[in-house]
This record gives sequence, C-alpha cells and structure tokens, in this order.
Amino acid sequence: MSDIRIPPTGADPALLDVRGLTKRFGDFTAVDDVTFSVSAGGSLGIVGESGSGKTTTARLITGLDSPTSGTLTIDGRPRSAQRGKTQRLARARQVQIVFQDPLQSLDPRLSPRDTLDETLRLHFPGSRRDTRVRELLDQVQLSSRDADARPRGLSGGQRQRVAIARALAVRPRILVLDEAVAALDVSVQAQILNLLAGIREQTRVTYLFITHDLGVVRSITDDVIVMRHGRVIESGATATVLARPNTSYTRILLDSVPGPNWDPRGIAAAREQD
Repeated sequence: MSDIRIPPTGADPALLDVRGLTKRFGDFTAVDDVTFSVSAGGSLGIVGESGSGKTTTARLITGLDSPTSGTLTIDGRPRSAQRGKTQRLARARQVQIVFQDPLQSLDPRLSPRDTLDETLRLHFPGSRRDTRVRELLDQVQLSSRDADARPRGLSGGQRQRVAIARALAVRPRILVLDEAVAALDVSVQAQILNLLAGIREQTRVTYLFITHDLGVVRSITDDVIVMRHGRVIESGATATVLARPNTSYTRILLDSVPGPNWDPRGIAAAREQD
C-alpha cells in the first residue's frame, strides 16, 4: 500500500510532505515506502506496536537518522542532510522532538531555567533571553520554584514540561512527540495532553504523535496512520479510523485496549492468525 497519502487538512498546503521514505539497516527494512502529508497546525498520529517502524520514521523526520531513499520536504524545501553546525541548528529550528523519558535528555546539573537559557544561547547568541525563558516557563505552567530545581527534584510530569519547553524554545514548525506521555500516570497524561492542545491552539505548531496508545491518538490528533512491519497499512481521519477500521491489524490494536468485555486470549489468538 505504498500509495497511501493523507492530504493536508482543509485547503492549506502541506507543511511536512513525506514521500516514499525508506530506511534499511543492512538486510532489514525498518521503514518501507512511507508517504504522508501534514498541514501547518495539524496533528498526525503515527501508531503501531514495537517494531512497526514508527520511531525510526520519527528519527528520519527529525534528522537523527538519514533515509536510504525517499524525500522529505518542509514548506516545499528538501530537508537538508548536511552535517555542519549551521545546518544542524537550522534543522533543529524546523523540527524538535520530545522523548518518552526526559530524565535521559536533561542535564542533571541544570535547572529548567538554565536549560532553557542554554538552548536559547546556542541558537541565538548575544540575544536577551530572560523574557523568552519566562514566557516558556509560563507556557508549560512551571512555577518559579520548579524553574530553579534540578531534574531529579521534579516529578515525571514536571520534567516532561521542561522537555516540551526546551523543544518549543526555538519556535519549531514541527514538534515530534515520541511516546511523550507513555511513562506518566493517567491523570498526569491528561494534564500534559491538555497543555499540548492549548499550545497548539496558541502557536499553530504542527504535531507528530508517535504512540502505541490509541487513547492518546483519539484525544490529540486530527489524522492517523497505522504502521506494521515498516509500512503504512491504514490512514485517514482519526475519528473515522478508530470508529471504522479497514484492516484486521487496526481492529486488533483497538481490541487490545483494556475495557468492558476485554478478551486477552481472543486478542492473542487473533494476532497469531493475522
């Protein structure tokens, strides 16, 4: 199904346009001919189980890995593959990523305030940064006390707010969220998702949600693609795909969400037959 394509929402042109994206590691194909588009301010979910290729797709979009083949354009311009510092910084101002575990990516010696200041200094040397740091802390709803703590003195939800603020610091066009709420308690997940919804409304930033959680997809995305074995097997408006899935694999993913009449044995049997 290499011709699957999600058109940009409404009449807006595509901000991110991915065509035939493929990534091979030796004889293994992790991402196989993936194609989709997202308009500015849109929110796309990329769903699949472990090994489906969704995280590798995210790494290709952010520039952490280079594709074997295919094209990736932002605002109609090819995403640069050059590795110099200037090019890396320019790419970072287009796309930022928030990972599942912010503790692994935050400097344990730096407070949230210092983390944001360091990020801004890297991208905008010589600029006045205090005002922008305060704006970012307010945007993710961190108090002054939280802003001066060290990462290990913060809760998981607070650390993820810091990671989101750091990603937003350079005003990226696209924010990739790779299982960004998967490690949080359900109540904290809801707080972070509400926060992200508000930020999207205020800034028109475009979201790519990489997740296995269909509840997250339902609450925060406009469109969704379902990946399996590196390929897109289903796509469309989120509400339509989740209400009326066309593939047995998507139905298995939906049935795997615990709820009334949940049947783990039946799900396991269906997986073996699919």
